[in-house]
Amino acid sequence: MKRLAAIALGSNLSSAWGSPAENIAEAVRRIRTLGDVRAISSLRVTAPVGYTSQPDFTNAALLLETHLEPLDLMHTLLAIERTMGRDRSQAVPPKGPRIIDLDLLLMDDVVLSTAELTLPHPRMAERRFVLEPLAEIAAEKVEPVSGLTIVEMLSTLARRIDP
Repeated sequence: MKRLAAIALGSNLSSAWGSPAENIAEAVRRIRTLGDVRAISSLRVTAPVGYTSQPDFTNAALLLETHLEPLDLMHTLLAIERTMGRDRSQAVPPKGPRIIDLDLLLMDDVVLSTAELTLPHPRMAERRFVLEPLAEIAAEKVEPVSGLTIVEMLSTLARRIDP
């Protein structure tokens, strides 16, 4: 059975592939081997959140139609990160600079909470750098826990941050 996954992409370091934008392009090339990429947002440059002593990020989102199950897809995304030079277990600081960051945000209407994976992504609603590119390509996609569309989640976040 094919599922539609929403994936966030980010980078704020240069690498063998080039700039952060080129790192994202390389990650997209690798993700294409996992199924059919249905949409890719434009790139956005955003300030870091949390650990702010690092370069700005380039962020994007994509929709992937795949036969992979959620946990298998997450493991494969982590493997792509590792082959591109990121090992989450060795990151210091944990949310510091990185060549590539791939987060599985949604997968159809799957709600899952395990030691390895939580779907929908538990911090998605708090992250403008995730919601803005996702709203560009999946504005009416419903987040299954809140029942809100992506564009409604973005609007709610904007009201909380910019009253």
